[in-house]
Amino acid sequence: MSAQVTVHEETAPIGGRIWNRFTVVLALLVAIMFGVLVVRFARGLGAVTNMSDGYPWGLWIAYDVVIGSALSASGFTVAFITYILNRGAYHPIVRPALLTALFGYVQASMSVFFDIGRYWEAWHIFAPKYAQVNSVLLEVALCIMAYTFVLFIEFLPMVFERLRWEKARRRLERILFFFVAVGVLLPTMHQSSLGSLLIVFGPQVNPLYQTRFLPILFLSSTIGMGLAAAVLEGTISSVALRRPLEREILSRLMKVGQALMVFFLVVRFADIVYRGVTPALFEAKTVTIMLWIETFLFAAPVVLLMGKAGARPQRFFLAAMSMAIAGILYRIDAYLVAYDTGAGWHYFPSMGELSVTIGLIACEILGFIIAIRLLPVLPKPHTSSAARAAG
Repeated sequence: MSAQVTVHEETAPIGGRIWNRFTVVLALLVAIMFGVLVVRFARGLGAVTNMSDGYPWGLWIAYDVVIGSALSASGFTVAFITYILNRGAYHPIVRPALLTALFGYVQASMSVFFDIGRYWEAWHIFAPKYAQVNSVLLEVALCIMAYTFVLFIEFLPMVFERLRWEKARRRLERILFFFVAVGVLLPTMHQSSLGSLLIVFGPQVNPLYQTRFLPILFLSSTIGMGLAAAVLEGTISSVALRRPLEREILSRLMKVGQALMVFFLVVRFADIVYRGVTPALFEAKTVTIMLWIETFLFAAPVVLLMGKAGARPQRFFLAAMSMAIAGILYRIDAYLVAYDTGAGWHYFPSMGELSVTIGLIACEILGFIIAIRLLPVLPKPHTSSAARAAG
C-alpha cells in the first residue's frame, strides 16, 4: 500500500473557519430535517409523507437511496482506477472521492431506516431466521451496509493522521488493500441490483423502462454518475477554495464517462428496438417526454468532450453536470414517473419528504466542509503537479 502512504504525504487540512453564513444555513436545514423526523418516528410515515399502498416508496428511496448512492460511486470508481488499474496520477482525488462516497452512503443508509414502517424491527436484516435469500432488497441492504462499513475503514487513515497515531495508521495500511478490493466489488453488486428490483414489478413499470437490461443500465450510468461527481467536486472545490484545478486528471475521467454514455445509449435504444416498443417513443406522455430529456442529457457529454476542446475545464464541467443530471432523472423516472400501480393511485412528495431530503443533502455538504477543514483530505497545492508527474 505504498500508494496510500504517498497520499498521506501529499494531503493536509485546509484549515480556516467552519462557521459562516453558508454553513449556518446548512445547519438550519439539518435542524428542520430533525424536526420532521421527530414527527415521523412519533406518529408514523403517514404523518409526514404522501406514500400509500399504491406507492409504497417515494422520494426517500428514489433520491436519497437510489440517486444518493449512485452519485457516491466516485469512491469505488476512483479507487478502481487508482489501485486496481494502478493509475497513480489519480492519487490527488482519491480521498475527496472517498469522503464523498462515505457521506453519500451514510445518507442512503439513514434514508432506508427512515423509510421502514416498523423501524424497531430493522435488526431482522441481520437475523438469519428472517432472511429471504431470494430477495433483491435483502442483497441491496446487506451490500449497502457492508460497503458503508468498508468506507469507514478506508476513511480511518485520515483520522489517524489528524490524531498523529502513526503506528495505528501504518498497521491499518498493511491490510487496507483488502478493504479497497472489497470496496470495489460491493457497489457493483447493489447498484446493479437496484435495477433488478424494478424487474420484479413487471408491467407496473412502463415498457420503455422495463427491461432485463436494467442491471447493466443502472450499473453503467452509476459509474458515469460517480465520475461526474468526482469532476464536479474537484472543479467546484478548486474555484471555491482558490486551489489549483486538477485539469488533466478530471479531463481523463470524463473521457471514460464519455465512453460509458455511448455504451448506455446504444444498449438502451438497441433494447427498445429489439423488444418492439419503439412506437412508445413517440407517444404524447409524460414518461416519453422525460425519456427524451434524459437522452439529450446523456448524449450531451459525448458531444461536449469530442476533440481537443473537450479538455477545456468549461467543457468537462458542463459534461459532468449533464451526466449527473441525466443519471438523476433516469432514476427518478424509472422509480417514480414510469412506475404505475393502477388507476386511482398518485404520488408527489410532501413538504416533509422534501425537508428530509434537503436536510440530508445539507448535512452531507456540511460534513464535507468540516472534514476538509479538519482532516488531510485535499492534496497540498504545491505537490499536485508532482503527483501527476509521478503517475
